[in-house]
Amino acid sequence: MSEEKKNENAYQAKNAWTEMGEEERKEVFAFNENYANFLTENKTEREFASAAIAELEAAGFKNIEQYESLKKGDKVYVANRSRALMAAVIGEKDLKEGLKIIGSHIDSPRLDLKPNPLYEDGEMAMFKTHYYGGVKKYQWVTMPLALHGVVVKDDGSQIKISIGEKEDEPVFFISDVLPHLGKKQMKKSMSEGISGEQLNVVVGSIPVADEDAKDKIKTAVLNHLKSEYDFKEEDFISADLQIVPAFKTRDAGFDRGLLAGYGHDDRVCSYTALEAILDVKEPQYTSVVLLMDREEVGSMGSTGMQSHFFEDQVANLVDLYYNQYSELLVRKVMQNSRVLSADVNAAYDPDFAEVYAKHNSAYLGKGIVISKYTGARGKAGASEASAEFMGEIRGLFNNAGVIWQTAELGKIDEGGGGTIAQFLANYNMDVVDCGPAVLSMHSPYEVVSKADVYHTYLAYNVFLEK
Repeated sequence: MSEEKKNENAYQAKNAWTEMGEEERKEVFAFNENYANFLTENKTEREFASAAIAELEAAGFKNIEQYESLKKGDKVYVANRSRALMAAVIGEKDLKEGLKIIGSHIDSPRLDLKPNPLYEDGEMAMFKTHYYGGVKKYQWVTMPLALHGVVVKDDGSQIKISIGEKEDEPVFFISDVLPHLGKKQMKKSMSEGISGEQLNVVVGSIPVADEDAKDKIKTAVLNHLKSEYDFKEEDFISADLQIVPAFKTRDAGFDRGLLAGYGHDDRVCSYTALEAILDVKEPQYTSVVLLMDREEVGSMGSTGMQSHFFEDQVANLVDLYYNQYSELLVRKVMQNSRVLSADVNAAYDPDFAEVYAKHNSAYLGKGIVISKYTGARGKAGASEASAEFMGEIRGLFNNAGVIWQTAELGKIDEGGGGTIAQFLANYNMDVVDCGPAVLSMHSPYEVVSKADVYHTYLAYNVFLEK
């Protein structure tokens, strides 16, 4: 029997594993080991931004406030309220010829503590939470949870909190009704089986010995918080405290080709973008990486992409580069810029095949995903990359040996989603969505392919460098 003849004119996405040699495979696993450790250690946007700044400074980046002027080769960063960040390397070409920008976000779906979270009921102390982002509420019950964040006291002093990550620390959890008494719950839809007001975290059960104390278990928790962390109940009001999964990022599968962890959306893009700009040597165009906040709730707020933070920092670059400020120059810089909106796509899941358009879906192991558009239904709520820009990116990746694929999110009428691409496109920039595929997106434990993570890094690096 003769071999099936390959049609040289047909397009077929490649599997990254079958394309790589032994040396590259070693690089893939080494890169992902570092990423896994970073993801385990940084589960909030504050933690990610702080760790990113440490890496940037170690690589010679300086706070932009330390510069009186900027020239080729200068490396700068600027943080926004400890929850968002921009880093830049000044390139060889004049700034007004445009920037090469990779824009990602470092927030992930989670449970935030309410302003008055602590109460006692049923011989337990509990925290009230308010879920953040698009979560499936039923996924957050009966598993180990950790408490992360910062408490700001009324004198301005800060207390950093991280409880539940170390083996000798307690974890927290949210209960669920036992199946023996779950008849009514089981008749509800999955979105109603656990309500937002039922996402209450068990934090204590031992009462104080004081017979006169009201809410003895709550009092015991408050006493513990005061003695261990020196904050009182009123301090909850000025705190950013988040409940996140207490899982470590782990290898998945017999072959260890997958990585399971909390927050791949979108920290896999943020981490690879960070590493890409750290490895940029002599870029032609000024390279910029944005690590933004608030994307999971629409990018509103002072640390989100809809704020003026990015525009302000481009103006800052212009002022320091030309030693003068011109709004026209700022607009020229932005309209000549090119952007990779670094966000994840949905990996095809054969157990839920009915929601995916199989010929236009992303697959684990087939490299970074280029998405011409996102949105919902009739492409609502998204920008769309031009054919010219798609061709430019495709050619760039092909010439650099980057393994890539192209995909939509899923079937047209099944739902949809958006990214920060639309907000960057509002500046008249060329923008395309570009990131790896994720299995079980927005769950407490998402899965990515190690090969895709590595080729995402390669894609971002070549985009900034060339």
